[in-house]
Amino acid sequence: MKINRYVLDELSPAGRAALLSRVQADLTSIEPTVRAIVDDVRERGDAALLEYTKRFDGADLSSMRVTAEEFDAAEAEVDPAVRDALVRAIANITDHHRAQLPDASWMKETTPGVLTGERWTPITSVALYVPRGKGSFPSVMTMLCTPAMLVGVPTIVVCTPPGPDGSIDAASLVAARLCGVDTVFKVGGAQAIAALAYGTESVPRVEKVIGPGNQYVTAAKRMLYGAIDPGPPAGPSESVILCDGTANPELVAHELLVEAEHGPDSAALLVTDTPALVDSVEKLLPALVDMLPAQRREFCTAVLAGFGGLVVAPSLNDAVEFVNDYAPEHLRVIVERPFDLLNRVRNAGEVLLGEYTSIPYGNFAIGVNAILPTGGTARSYSCVGVHDFLKRSSFAYVSAEGATEIGPIAVTLATYEGFPAHAEAARYTLEQARQGKFSGGNGR
Repeated sequence: MKINRYVLDELSPAGRAALLSRVQADLTSIEPTVRAIVDDVRERGDAALLEYTKRFDGADLSSMRVTAEEFDAAEAEVDPAVRDALVRAIANITDHHRAQLPDASWMKETTPGVLTGERWTPITSVALYVPRGKGSFPSVMTMLCTPAMLVGVPTIVVCTPPGPDGSIDAASLVAARLCGVDTVFKVGGAQAIAALAYGTESVPRVEKVIGPGNQYVTAAKRMLYGAIDPGPPAGPSESVILCDGTANPELVAHELLVEAEHGPDSAALLVTDTPALVDSVEKLLPALVDMLPAQRREFCTAVLAGFGGLVVAPSLNDAVEFVNDYAPEHLRVIVERPFDLLNRVRNAGEVLLGEYTSIPYGNFAIGVNAILPTGGTARSYSCVGVHDFLKRSSFAYVSAEGATEIGPIAVTLATYEGFPAHAEAARYTLEQARQGKFSGGNGR
């Protein structure tokens, strides 16, 4: 079994750049295919969606919307233990995200007679994309539906690919219903993103789409920016396990395989200043991989020889700086004093601190959102939360007194920037304020 091993200070600049790369960095090779799908859906609507669903998912559908009867059947099918786990997970997710809710508005007086403020309002319509290609993800449904419902988004729709029999994963439907979402469409891939951007006979156009997906979903989101807000980047899964010499090798080996088993396009790295830990983990990995089902075994094998591996840094400081350069989706910190490193980590979708904070705990149960920026975009993007479903509007009020203070500033700067109509409007309002001409619209 091949497992990549890197010594950080021996890498050339090109070698380090290659180690920092991930699969979705270059989507140019699939862009023509995605463009053709997008254009076709825009032109033919539902007919194109049904054809692509049959071609890519193997499902021959006559209707894409999940019916109430299908929700009921899912409730009957799901194991009570799974339903109970979803209920408990949603409670934790709700608690965490409720703490994120901002005040509805704020206002302050910046200058005598000048009031400024901001108010938050929900985005009018949002689509939640729940993938299915390499598995079923009711946890993704909970992570997306919960904050959307908390902020009161008026229109929430879900798009998720069907199985070959035309069904949607039962636990995912139960999760949606538990969150209060009942509009689910059996469509995935680039075609789903195109439908959400333009609207079809069945699928409504929305303002924003949020959720992880494969390269085709990612490419479609990028391509349709402007027609739709594509939300934070969320591509193939990735993790970095940051360790010092105190870490338990078996624990590290288990955690390294968590994101690796998502698919061959995932990334999973151990980064440490301790070569002996790398040696121990390297010896443990083959047996742990062999214990997995065939498909997951293939995925992990591909990742450890592809976008994953074991990285030895000269020091823990160098290891942390590598993490900041990499900007991982999931960062697992297993060191003697994990909180000492927290403020030194600048770029990560989430930081899971300590021996007991397993990545799956974050993915399913803690309450933190597991829909995270990937591909290095954690340098500028954040974990999904209530703010992804909200927008801010600023507002202001100027009294006659305030106009005498603000007016001259506006006249001067408008004149300097060469906008005579701006300057004249500002000057006229200033003159009226000085003369006390306006009598209406000055109350709060």
